[in-house]
Amino acid sequence: MTYEKSCGAVVFTLERGEIKFVLVRQKSDFYSFPKGHMEKNETEKQTAAREIFEEVGLSPVFIDGFLEKDEHPIPGKRGVIKHVVYFLAEYKDQTVNFCKDELLSAELVSYSQAMALFKHESSRRILKNAMDFISKIK
Repeated sequence: MTYEKSCGAVVFTLERGEIKFVLVRQKSDFYSFPKGHMEKNETEKQTAAREIFEEVGLSPVFIDGFLEKDEHPIPGKRGVIKHVVYFLAEYKDQTVNFCKDELLSAELVSYSQAMALFKHESSRRILKNAMDFISKIK
């Protein structure tokens, strides 16, 4: 079994008093959180920060105390498991500007919209845990 490691974050902002989440729509036409492959000599947070900037043009602030993990087989790569680490990050006064070479779109959506857009139960679990965490600190 081979593992590939990626890092990203549940990225959110407050828009007119409502929490909105940044979701990226992959070229394979499913929604996820911004994330990407870890490079040598990077920490998990450095990877997440770089990937968020590369994918959606944001430089959010990471919120301490939140960490979620996910593992799943990579379709089309036999015997390869993707291990993903997610942080929680908030941004203010920035504009989402997605990478058109890598993504179909990036969208700012409510909690209920995000839950409806996700195909994978693990994404819903991570979002629910993030929302619970945000509710305790905001």
